[in-house]
Amino acid sequence: MDKKIKLVFTAVVLVALAVLLLGGCAGAGSSAIGVVDVNKVMTESPKVKQLQEQLNAKGKELSDKLEQDKSKISQEEFQKRQEAAYNDFLKLKQDLESQVDNTLKQAIEQVAKEKKLGVVLYKTGVAQGGTDVTDEVLKRMQ
Repeated sequence: MDKKIKLVFTAVVLVALAVLLLGGCAGAGSSAIGVVDVNKVMTESPKVKQLQEQLNAKGKELSDKLEQDKSKISQEEFQKRQEAAYNDFLKLKQDLESQVDNTLKQAIEQVAKEKKLGVVLYKTGVAQGGTDVTDEVLKRMQ
């Protein structure tokens, strides 16, 4: 389940980032292009790791609580609690994804401004060229 959660977390974050980045680059006015390796940021950022650990801890806490109560309650009550726990988990996941989005967006904006970049693209979509700003973005996400 952890790998599935991480995969979903990463996919949702990447989609949200695409929307944020494309919206934020419209009026930049500079022709310099930066590229950022979002996969590297997601795997190496201490901030992202901290939030992922927080999400995993909450998931384990909810799962453990359900398992403890399972033998003491009816199947119907168990299903209700399971659904409530899942909803709590999803809400926390969305909150944490929002934090990651905001932190990454701010870091990219800072780097783009400092390096006078008009556009910052995902590195995976760039065949050649562009200034790699991944390490600078990682530093600002501490």
